Amino acid sequence: MHAQLPTPDKDAIALLPAFERLGPDRITLVNTGAQAQEALVQLAKAKAWGFDTESKPTFKVGEVSDGPHVLQLSTRARAWVIQLHDPQCLAIAAQLMAMPGITKAGFGLGDDRKRILHKLGVEPVGVLELNTIFRERGYRKDMGVKGAVAVLFHQRFIKSKKAATSNWANPTLTDAQLLYAANDAYAAIRVYEALGL
Repeated sequence: MHAQLPTPDKDAIALLPAFERLGPDRITLVNTGAQAQEALVQLAKAKAWGFDTESKPTFKVGEVSDGPHVLQLSTRARAWVIQLHDPQCLAIAAQLMAMPGITKAGFGLGDDRKRILHKLGVEPVGVLELNTIFRERGYRKDMGVKGAVAVLFHQRFIKSKKAATSNWANPTLTDAQLLYAANDAYAAIRVYEALGL
């Protein structure tokens, strides 16, 4: 039985230096079939990706999201933010999610899996919930991306609340949305690598 390892709290995390995020020059927005094809070629070269999705928030009781609207995948070098309203983008996103031999690592992926199955019609292959690894290593609290970055890098992962709850179904994503989406996936691949997986 492992000793219970503490997770830093919000106040402790707030004092840490900022985690270096991907800048716009290392983020590729994908919203055409040709761009999706190019993303597929680049991503297929990697052994693992950081992975997350974004869906337009639902505010009304009983309102069901038709998300995900965005799928983001990242390697150590670059992130791709794939908008899913184009049928070709949707088809290639499904191909990527079903691709064997590549680990898709992320946090809080329970909802993402269900939504991907519903929207893309594929069961994601090789999905790794990073929180499970922290559990196995003796952390008792649920580990999100902020906690993981604090524990492994002694840095503070900055997340914009405004971007998180923005409309991800918009045909045009803002720079803030792109940075938010890409860096969620990028932090996941950095954590995956730091865990030595």
